Amino acid sequence: MKIWTVANQKGGVGKTTTAVSLAGILALQGKRVLLIDTDPHASLTYYFGIDSEDLEVSVYDIFARGTTMQSEEILQALCPSTMENLDILPATMAIATLDRSMGNKSGMGLILKKTLAKISEHYDYALLDCPPVLGVLMVNALAASERVLVPVQTEFLALKGLDRMMRTMELMQSSQAKQYQYTIIPTMYDKRTKASLEAYKTLQNTYKDKVWPGVIPVDTKFRDASLAQKVPIEFCPRSRGVYAYKALLEYIIGQG
Repeated sequence: MKIWTVANQKGGVGKTTTAVSLAGILALQGKRVLLIDTDPHASLTYYFGIDSEDLEVSVYDIFARGTTMQSEEILQALCPSTMENLDILPATMAIATLDRSMGNKSGMGLILKKTLAKISEHYDYALLDCPPVLGVLMVNALAASERVLVPVQTEFLALKGLDRMMRTMELMQSSQAKQYQYTIIPTMYDKRTKASLEAYKTLQNTYKDKVWPGVIPVDTKFRDASLAQKVPIEFCPRSRGVYAYKALLEYIIGQG
């Protein structure tokens, strides 16, 4: 199972849209895909019409029980989507308490990695949607992943959030002796605005080959897909945003 983490220490840059869009395309290609929501706001969970308040088991239980959950119990905690080959491990607000209640316990940073190892034979891909805050949840998501996808809105305030994300990955690399493969993804690009053009140039000049050479354009179809609780490839397969995410997926897979 390949594990990709979608992360940035700034909200509203397209993390959930990126995770959902890529997962939908992979699922349509026949890959078995697991989407994991590690954000207390549970945006990914609500995207699929799952009410986090009604859940008996969620990603919180994986952390609360440590590594004692068996593979059968983990699989039972998953929610199927309306799309074949696509399942969700939902979040609840309870995970917002993890830093306070469990942040100082030893071994907390590897719980998600060990949990996913137990069900790795059931999926081809796992995509993790991260909160925009450095804590137990982001540390776990980064520790579990092989590749980090960093969506960055093409405007200058978002570039500041990217600086923080880069420093976080440097710290994680030092502590884990692990070299992250990462791809910076320019999102919400509007070619009509000077701000988008300048921000995109700055990304390319600063991070060079770590930046995907394409862009994810502003596309109102993404909002409509979310309202319909469908992945974009299912709701609007011919939209320019979906075409962009298809190109992004080909690029990521091409990089190995």
